[in-house]
Amino acid sequence: MRHGCKVNHLSRTSAHRASLLSNMATSLIMHKRIETTLAKAKALRKYVEPLITKSKEDSTHQRRIVFSYLRDKDAVTELFREVSQKVADRPGGYTRILKLGRRLGDGAEMAMMELVDYNENMLKETVAKKAKTTRRGGKKKATETTETPKTEAKAEEVKTEATVEENKPATDDTTKTE
Repeated sequence: MRHGCKVNHLSRTSAHRASLLSNMATSLIMHKRIETTLAKAKALRKYVEPLITKSKEDSTHQRRIVFSYLRDKDAVTELFREVSQKVADRPGGYTRILKLGRRLGDGAEMAMMELVDYNENMLKETVAKKAKTTRRGGKKKATETTETPKTEAKAEEVKTEATVEENKPATDDTTKTE
């Protein structure tokens, strides 16, 4: 029985599990997004988030601690140079798990795990969604900022058409009267 056991053993020995999580964490740091099973993604989240927190303080001691987990110099360099800069102001929750459905071969539930600050499309959507919705979740009514460019453009078109029409009949009338 697993009463109170918080570690998912993933049907592997401890050495195999440590190696698996180390390799997956390295891939996540290098590629910013990986596709795996849901159980592995949840286990990886508990493994990689403390490492990202350690990367916020760039010291030799922190680098050595992270290297003992990852065992890859390139991944440690990437983590401390690029990833730590993006997550500097974030207090936690550096990863996102998106469910993808079931795998055809064995029916395992698949998931995509990604670093939150590196998904530019989703960041744009969340900013747009926050701008469009009110606190209660409803959409805001049309604002003046969205209507003014349209009305200004229509007003300019009407002005240019009016000036063209005024100029043409005036020249046409003078030619007809002569």
